[in-house]
Amino acid sequence: MSDSFVHTTAAMGTVVTIQVVGHGDSVTERAERQAAVERAIEWFRVIESTCTRFDERSELRQLCTRVGEPVPVSEMLFQVLSFAVRVAEESGGAFDPTVGDALLASPSTPQPSSYRDLGLDEANHTVMLRQSLLLDLGAVAKGLAVDAAARELASYRDFVIDAGGDLFFGGNNPAGEPWSVGIRHPRLDAEIIETLQISDAAVCTSGDYDAKSRTPEGGHHILHPRSGSSATSLASVTVIAPSAMVADALSTAAFVLGPVDGIGMLERQGVRGIMFTPTLERFETRA
Repeated sequence: MSDSFVHTTAAMGTVVTIQVVGHGDSVTERAERQAAVERAIEWFRVIESTCTRFDERSELRQLCTRVGEPVPVSEMLFQVLSFAVRVAEESGGAFDPTVGDALLASPSTPQPSSYRDLGLDEANHTVMLRQSLLLDLGAVAKGLAVDAAARELASYRDFVIDAGGDLFFGGNNPAGEPWSVGIRHPRLDAEIIETLQISDAAVCTSGDYDAKSRTPEGGHHILHPRSGSSATSLASVTVIAPSAMVADALSTAAFVLGPVDGIGMLERQGVRGIMFTPTLERFETRA
């Protein structure tokens, strides 16, 4: 079990690294393992081409050009939008896939749009935008890709997928123990504030410390959908859940809700969460 295969590539605007433990005793097994990893990586490209708001050719951007009419969409896009709307409802709008408009607007100009402006027809797999919207699926699409890659690698049992901090840990590490993952210190660069032992679960963290996400006004990219301003009551939220898409979306929603309401929402959803405020006060869901 000491043999490991590691593959790193760029996808979805980040670095994706996959490590598979074992299953490389012969030339044939190594080739099969590499092919499985390449199939897993391909999911990131497929999902990005469907769900990104940054490419005018993506299915999501094409949907945004058609307002006031039911638009047939792919199974993938319909499932992602349905999931995003469910999280929006369960979080009272703290998570909102229509936040794309607010990301482009001044914080002093709140956006009137909300997830309620999305009409989803389950029977016909159509989506209708009731007004002009710029949909943003950044808080769910990368998690979806991690989950798809994990399903591709499920037969290998022991593996880890890291997509820019969206993580899924399958089975055990090369030593036969649960994987160890550190939560980044939200105020000290290159420092770890806490370490977790994880097996067969996803871990996603939302934080206010990513310099690339800072706005000209000094805020960050995790916004209150209704006000358009950066959420400030938390510095870091880590969620451990069965899937990366769930962990990704719920960490964003909890960050916006703040420590009390955020913990309550995570407990209702049955997932584990660890939060730190800007002053490093720690909150955690009950077991």
